[in-house]
Amino acid sequence: MNLSFAAATDADATTIASLRTAVAEELTRAYGRGHWSSAVTERSVRHGLRTSTVVVARHGAAIIAVLRLATKKPWAIDPSYFASARRPLYLSDMAVDPRQQRRGVGGRLLEEAKAIARGSGSDAIRLDAYDAPAGAGPFYAKCGFREVGRVTYRKTPLVYFELIL
Repeated sequence: MNLSFAAATDADATTIASLRTAVAEELTRAYGRGHWSSAVTERSVRHGLRTSTVVVARHGAAIIAVLRLATKKPWAIDPSYFASARRPLYLSDMAVDPRQQRRGVGGRLLEEAKAIARGSGSDAIRLDAYDAPAGAGPFYAKCGFREVGRVTYRKTPLVYFELIL
């Protein structure tokens, strides 16, 4: 599949919110209601655009995947589980259009995230995934991330993953 990657712009906010909501709906259909079931607002996407690097994968003109890289630690991350890193990035809000999943899009988007992280001088990428069948833990492990811990944060079971660059 021919993909291009680029930083998202404010003009992409509506499409990104729709894509992430579609993924949440698909996970809810497949696994029932859970922490993954929330609809995504344009307002939250625009906040992410202001505070992070948001990367989209396009197939032609269509945005088919997205992720967000931030220098600020997300609320659910406990740094004591991770290796010492001078400049870690935190990956969140990754979503691949349900119709495009299992075609290598997510893996290629993570490769782009790794390149961005290396180019910015970051030495690690950290993330949390739901510790549930709807979680993407096995996907991250397949892409080279190492599981570093399991926690429950505000009644949400999570798995921490890290990739040292």
